[in-house]
Amino acid sequence: MVVDLAFDAGSTKIGGFTTQDGTIDFYLRVKSLIKHDSIVLDLGAGRASWHEDDPSSTRKSIRLLKGHVKKLIAADIDDIVLVNMASDEQVLIRSDGKLNIPPNSIDVIVADYVLEHIEDVENFYKQVNQCLKKNGWFCARTPHKFNYVALFASIIRNKFHSKVLKYVQPSRKVQDVFPTRYKLNTLKDVSSVFAGWENKSFLYPSEPSYFFGKKPIYRLLLLIHYLLPLIFYGNIFVFVRKT
Repeated sequence: MVVDLAFDAGSTKIGGFTTQDGTIDFYLRVKSLIKHDSIVLDLGAGRASWHEDDPSSTRKSIRLLKGHVKKLIAADIDDIVLVNMASDEQVLIRSDGKLNIPPNSIDVIVADYVLEHIEDVENFYKQVNQCLKKNGWFCARTPHKFNYVALFASIIRNKFHSKVLKYVQPSRKVQDVFPTRYKLNTLKDVSSVFAGWENKSFLYPSEPSYFFGKKPIYRLLLLIHYLLPLIFYGNIFVFVRKT
């Protein structure tokens, strides 16, 4: 199968991003919550593949938090985080899920496309709650549980995900593919797990991400998005504040 790796939906527009770029929307909101003296934890940061691979310098600059805060800590269970160049400090998460972060030390936690991979939701919440300061924000982006991508991923066994993604999302590298669980992927789940927190979460109408590198398929998916209810193609933007 021949894949057009060159197609980028935002490449014909100034700045290299579309009018519905979820990354820009999400990180502009995150940046509205940070200050120069903030300590930020990028949870599930990986190697920061976007820092190397994103063709849009505008999107990269909006996404980059390092240099805009006192300290940006990248944490991940995979030791690939140790080569993360978009952070000031790198931390390995223990195999039991425990964060090696001092209690009440973090102002903002960012978990970008991480919640769909969480196996132990109770422990995940415990770690977030423990290291986050009072009035601190937890910010996350994740597919809705009924997003067609999530439904498709749930059908395919995790060990085959990298092979499938090679075709449907050619720009995705093997080292950036991780098992999915979808245990914290509805607004109801978020409200339940973060009960008592100030909750400003919402559904975002995301654009197609998996289109085989083909412009016609991308355009077809845009039409399908227009016809479908939001839960079947949207992402959840989680913004909850510890009160």
